[in-house]
Formats: sequence, structure tokens, C-alpha cells
Amino acid sequence: MKIGDKVSVVDEDLSGIVTSVHGKTVVFKDEYGFTYQYPQEKLVPKNADLYENIKVVRKPEPKKVVSKKHQNNALILDLHFHNLVKNPNDYDGFERLFIQKEKLLETIAFCRKNNLKRLEIVHGIGDGVLQRMVFDVLESQSNLDFYNKDILHHQSGAVMVEFH
Repeated sequence: MKIGDKVSVVDEDLSGIVTSVHGKTVVFKDEYGFTYQYPQEKLVPKNADLYENIKVVRKPEPKKVVSKKHQNNALILDLHFHNLVKNPNDYDGFERLFIQKEKLLETIAFCRKNNLKRLEIVHGIGDGVLQRMVFDVLESQSNLDFYNKDILHHQSGAVMVEFH
């Protein structure tokens, strides 16, 4: 460092112009005319030309990993009977409703075990037997809210469940 160089103090908001150098001690004046003495190792040159030829490398921002448990997408359970068994014609009406109810209870337990927040239950539009069974099961459960998914509240075909 030599007289006339601009310097800045490491770890402090202080800079100025070097007025004299005594061995390892540098004396400089700040912009208000105050004089300071610092060891040479505590000072860095304040020279904008040092950074002119350095290229800035932009690294891509790392993507935040979101676990499946915390995704906002609801788990969808389709209770149409042909999606639950291989041969739907082998079952009578009571067996069908029983299997659909067991699948619904099993899925609700799965959602609670895995801390899922939302479940969409597709029951379809029909004579309302399956829809009434779904509402009966949901009303018997605690710590959840449910509502018809679509605008047509009486014939929506799906129910959205939110767990607390």
C-alpha cells in the first residue's frame, strides 16, 4: 500500500485514503477528515478495477424438494365398483356396497396415517345409495370436514374431505 491508495477496514464500515505508511501500520483519513491507524493486515484496497475482468457465474437455484405427504394435490379415491374389483358382475348389490365402504374406511385410515390433508372421493351420480353411504361414513368420522366438490351441491359426483 502506498500514499493515495483508497482502503477499507475489514469487518468495519470505515474507509479512506492512505496518508502515510510506518512499517506494518497504515495511517489513513476518512471522508470527514478523521485520521485512523490500522495494521496493514486489517486493510484491503478499495479498487473497483480489481473486479472489472471477473465474470459473474450464475448458478441455477436448487429446486426445493416437496415430499408427497405435503403436496397440495388431493388423493383421489374413485369408488366406482369396476375400479375396485376384477369381475364386477360376480357381486350382488349388498356385497358391492360393503366392498366400497371398506375401501373408503381403508383410504381414510391411510390418509390419517400418512398425514395427508385432502382426499377427494368420487362416488358418481346415480340413484344416491353410494352417495348416502359415503356421507354416513364421513359423518361418523371425527377431525375432518367434507363438502361437495362441484357447484351443483345436490348432484356433484364427488366429495372433498379435509383432515385436521
